[in-house]
Amino acid sequence: MMTLSNLFLGGFSIIFTIQGELNYSLFLIFSAALLDRFDGMVARKLKIESELGKQLDSMSDIISFGVAPALLLYQGIIHYFSSAGNFITVFFIGCGAFRLARFNITENNCYFSGLPITAAGCILTFSYLGIQFIPAIIYLYLMIILSFLMISTLKVKKI
Repeated sequence: MMTLSNLFLGGFSIIFTIQGELNYSLFLIFSAALLDRFDGMVARKLKIESELGKQLDSMSDIISFGVAPALLLYQGIIHYFSSAGNFITVFFIGCGAFRLARFNITENNCYFSGLPITAAGCILTFSYLGIQFIPAIIYLYLMIILSFLMISTLKVKKI
């Protein structure tokens, strides 16, 4: 239920972004992150982990922390960069999907390989709060950097 709620919040965030309600979208992404933080913990405590749950969690994460944050930033500022903004928005989503696919087929030890999409999506979403103060070009670079960090082989310790 927590994982599906994460997905629903991400989906509603996308709808609010399309409707121009960017502050609501931001709130829903952060709410999805809160649920995502605890869904695996709850599944382990209740001993209800499953391969289906792992896959569903990844599908939820691509919506809530890939598509939703990318569209939020696209609608908020990136669309001013025309084709480059379009490409970088889709590139971020693609790198997030690649990172999740790699996560699903590798052994899960004490480290993640690459920046988790949840972290990348939350950083991107958090950066939206500075949209009035940060030069627009910085957002393009931030999306590119986060994209490459997700697909990198950087080792990130699990918490």
